[in-house]
Amino acid sequence: MTTPKTPQSPSEKILASRRKFMMGTAVGSASLLAAPYVNAQSGPIRWRLQTYSGAPLGAHVIKPQIDAFNAAANGEMEIELYYADQLVPTSELFRALQSGTLDAVQSDEATMASPVDISVFGGYFPFATRYSLDVPALFTYYGLKEIWEEAYSEVENVTWLSAGAWDPLHIFTKDPIRSLADMNGKRVFGVPTAGKFLSKYGMIPVTVPWDDVEVALQTGDLDGVAWCGFTEAYEVGWADVCNYALSNSITGAWFGSYFANTASWDKVPPHLQQLFRSTIDQSHYYRNVWYWGGEAKLRVEGEKMELTSLPAEEWAQVLQDANGFWDGVAAESPRAARVVEAFKKYAATMEKAGYPYR
Repeated sequence: MTTPKTPQSPSEKILASRRKFMMGTAVGSASLLAAPYVNAQSGPIRWRLQTYSGAPLGAHVIKPQIDAFNAAANGEMEIELYYADQLVPTSELFRALQSGTLDAVQSDEATMASPVDISVFGGYFPFATRYSLDVPALFTYYGLKEIWEEAYSEVENVTWLSAGAWDPLHIFTKDPIRSLADMNGKRVFGVPTAGKFLSKYGMIPVTVPWDDVEVALQTGDLDGVAWCGFTEAYEVGWADVCNYALSNSITGAWFGSYFANTASWDKVPPHLQQLFRSTIDQSHYYRNVWYWGGEAKLRVEGEKMELTSLPAEEWAQVLQDANGFWDGVAAESPRAARVVEAFKKYAATMEKAGYPYR
């Protein structure tokens, strides 16, 4: 049997209402203060990035950057790093990036066959640079950044992010090169633009998967490589199977870039985009130091390959031939002509500046 409640007086009703209101407000405030921030995203953003380089080289040219990014992203984003040919063949990097199979790529344009009219300049363009700092200087002060952004703005679903310098280009072979005639018939693994230029002297560019290069040198399917400088040749083991190094460098620094799938990039919040750009800059700095110090040290102290050089008159001929090569590329498109004009202006400025620039 329920005991009937005693009716409340008007003043008691007012007090009860006030207590109920105050208790409700306090509970609501406490809930607001105690409730943690909930990100609408169900989990971390995950990217797949593939580099042009094999694992031994990738340990220097990109892994430190990816490790730094993943640590600093604090669980909000994670990039899975893949090396040459692990997910897709290097020649298919661009298509895989554009389709979204890959979220990002580190490569030069020529190696991954970018469908832009400036792809010939990616990688080793003959004599475009003498030192690694020439690359960022050209992009910052001579208009290459704007040209690259313009070119890739015309390509669907690919965003160009940044270019940096790698090592100089030397030719490493099993048999010595002491004259231009010695280049004739030598089958070399190398980047497309430099290979096209060197074919003028009878060299035969050969494309094989990056991981197969050392075996191809051992079996005689390759006579050498025209792909890198001393630092890489020693780091990846090619110096163990090549006997000679041509001290004349075809160019002073490789042009390499970072690219993102545009749809993937647009899903990344601004603070993580900035973090990725900052770690790219960190990667550029790391490589500049690693290559600059390594090249000099190994030319002087390296004992695995004998240094050779071309006669002065033949080297002068190579330099003259490069001018004709530049003019031929400039005729391919107005934008290519703008790049070549920037190269010429930059080279003239460096010569006039003198030491320590030239």
